[in-house]
Amino acid sequence: MKIHLTRQNELAIITIDAPPLNLYALDLDAEFHDALDELGDARALLINATGRVVSGGVDVSLFAAQEYREDAQALFDRMILLPQRLATLPIPTVFAAHALCLTWAFELAVACDLIVAAESARFGLVEKVVGLTPTMGGTQRLAARAGVGRAKEFVMTGDLYSAATLERWNVVNRVLPDEGFALAAEQFALSLAVGPTQAHAATKQVLAHFEHGGVPEADAHVTTIASALYETQDLPRAVHSFLTDGPGRATFLGR
Repeated sequence: MKIHLTRQNELAIITIDAPPLNLYALDLDAEFHDALDELGDARALLINATGRVVSGGVDVSLFAAQEYREDAQALFDRMILLPQRLATLPIPTVFAAHALCLTWAFELAVACDLIVAAESARFGLVEKVVGLTPTMGGTQRLAARAGVGRAKEFVMTGDLYSAATLERWNVVNRVLPDEGFALAAEQFALSLAVGPTQAHAATKQVLAHFEHGGVPEADAHVTTIASALYETQDLPRAVHSFLTDGPGRATFLGR
C-alpha cells in the first residue's frame, strides 16, 4: 500500500508512503481515490507524507508510455481528477509539507484549503525539465493564490522555492519549525476538525462563488448559504453557549 488512511478522532489523515521518493504512479492514484471514498464522517482531512521528501515528482516512465496525443490526454484527464476531488470536499483540508514537495504533490497541496510547511520545506513545479507544463491544476491554483505573474515565474523557471517565500506569496498559510512539525501540523488540523465544520463548509461555498464571479457573485449567494446554518445543530447551540457561558466555550458536533 502506498496510501494509508487513518483517523485521529474527527480528523482523517491520508499519508503518502511510497519510498524512496513518493513518486506519482497510477496505482498510487487509485489508492488515493479509494482513501477519499472512505472518509466517511470525518470533519477535516490532513494530507502528509513519510520519508525524506514529500515527493520527488511523477514517475517519468508514465510520460514515456504515451505514444500519441490522445493517450496523453487520457492520462492527464485521469490525473487531474484527484486534485479536483480534493478541491470540492466539503470539509477543511490541510496539506502538511515537511520537506521537498514537487509536481503532483504540490498540485495536491494547492488544491487543499490550507498549506502548512516546515521551515526547511521547498516546493517546485519542474515539469519543464521534460518539456511539459503541469497537468494537475497546479499552475492555475497557484495563480489563484499568488497571481498570474508569480505562477508564470514558478512554472517557467522550474526553480525550487522555500516555505518562507511561498508564505510571503500567500501560497503557504503557516511555516512551522522543523522540530515537532508532524505533531504541530496534526494539532492544527485537529483544531479545524473539532470546530464549526458546517460553517467551514459554508465558507468554502462562499469562496467558490467568489472564485467564479468575484464579490458580486459571492454577495448574491452568501445570505442563502449563511441562513441555511440555522438548520444545523451547531449554530443555535453555539449562540446559546455564547449568551450563557461567554465566547469561546461552545463545542461543535459538525451537524
